[in-house]
Order: sequence, then structure tokens, then C-alpha cells
Amino acid sequence: MITDYHLHLRPDELGATAEDHFTPANIDRYLDAASEAGVGDLGCAEHMYRFTEALKVWSHPFWQEWAMDDLDMYCDVVSASPMKLGIEADFVAGAEDRLSNMLELRPFEFVVGSVHFIGDRSLDTEEYSVWDDRSDPDEIWRRYFETVAEAARSGLFDIVAHPDLVKVWGRSQQLPGKDPRFFYEPAVEAIAEADVAVEVSTAGFRKAVNEMYPSSAFMEMCVEAGTSFALSSDAHSADQIGYGYDRAIEFLAGHGVTELATFNERQRSLQPIGEKVETA
Repeated sequence: MITDYHLHLRPDELGATAEDHFTPANIDRYLDAASEAGVGDLGCAEHMYRFTEALKVWSHPFWQEWAMDDLDMYCDVVSASPMKLGIEADFVAGAEDRLSNMLELRPFEFVVGSVHFIGDRSLDTEEYSVWDDRSDPDEIWRRYFETVAEAARSGLFDIVAHPDLVKVWGRSQQLPGKDPRFFYEPAVEAIAEADVAVEVSTAGFRKAVNEMYPSSAFMEMCVEAGTSFALSSDAHSADQIGYGYDRAIEFLAGHGVTELATFNERQRSLQPIGEKVETA
């Protein structure tokens, strides 16, 4: 089985509307692209902050700018298709109950948890960026992985997305002075204790860092801890489905991983990693 559980039906553009992208025709484009890429199990995980309901969870100015759409309309359209319904939900410390209420009201097959902010500062956008001339990389890395640990232990998520996102800018930002394993440890420990799947994501190849999420060292620690893994591209257009999967499958095999997590009604099972599905 080859999966892609983290994709978005529209690009990250304010002008990309639900009316244009949450449609059966657009979903069919993704399904066709998945078939061509040999992906046998496909799930959508749209950004939570694009929905007005998310403002009941957190009212950060970035979310206020982007929250335009109706969450239930998205759920209805995807649920009516062969694509599995998921969501990428940001972890916000202190908002766990509000997020839990929002998730429990919808028929998600899986929930992808992500950390994009440390406090009210963003890790991966120019706006509200945590990175400035006064930034201490060691402190940012420490706080990021401690927040990932909180997210894992919250019980809200089935998959931890792009688990070392803090590296997204690569060498265009300062890297920590300590061995990254020092920062990974609390996150890996929490992920293992909470039994949450770790996302192996090829999205990093499309970012400045130009490498897999997670790093090989993070992956080694997760394997040693007995973690399960989900495979995703974080596609924002149909042509990114299965992006870089040859490298991802080699990466998984190189770390001795032979199974991938699949989800139905938020219940996880493990399936052997197979060859990419061949299309006629």
C-alpha cells in the first residue's frame, strides 16, 4: 500500500476559493493524479485555519485573515467522494478543549496535527515570523519540539505532520548550536508514549531546506522508539500528489520500515509497503 494522507485541494492563496476547489471535478483531478502516481489510499487534510469555525479555537490575526470557508461544506463534499476526509489541525496550547469539540462534531477519518506557531509567532511564513535578528536558534528549536511533544500528548491527533518543520528555511536561517538529537528527544518520547503516527513527508523537497521531513536522525530515533509512520506529499495541487515518492520509499526502506499507517474512522491499521500501484 502506498498512501498520501496530507494534501490540500487548493493552493495557499487568499484568492483560492472553496467554490472553485472543493468540487467533485477538482477531487477527480486529484484521484486521477493519485492513480497515475501509484498512490492507492488518498486522504485530504485541508488547513483548519481556512475555515471560519477555527476562529472559535484561536483568533490570531493570521487566522482572521485566512478564515473564509464553511467547514461542514468541505466535509460534505469530500465525504461524498472516494477520497478520505481528514483535516490538518494546528495545535494551539490552551485551546485543546475547543479544538476537540470542533473535531468531534465531524466525520473525519483521520486528523493530522501540525505545529506552525510558537506562541503567536510563525515558523514558516514571512508574516508574524519567529525568525529575526534577535532569534536564538537553540531556543526556537527547543520550544518547537516541546510544542510537538505537547501536541502528541494532547490525544487530538492521529498523525504528527512534518515533525521537524522548524528546519523549513534551511541554512537561510541560523541552525542550532547543539546536536539536533538533543531537541528531538522530548518530541520522540511523547510521540512514542502517545502512540501517534509520524508523517514522512516529501514536502521538504519543495522547501528551502530541500530534504525529507523528518531528518534521518529523527527517523532513526522514531524507529528505535517503535513509532508507526504515515506517508504524504503535502500536495497543494494535483500534480504534487506522490511527489518525491521514489526517494521516500527508499528512505523508509533504508530505516527498516516495512509498514505504513492507514486510517478509517480514526482507527489505525498497518499495511505492508508495496510497490506503487501500476495503472493500465
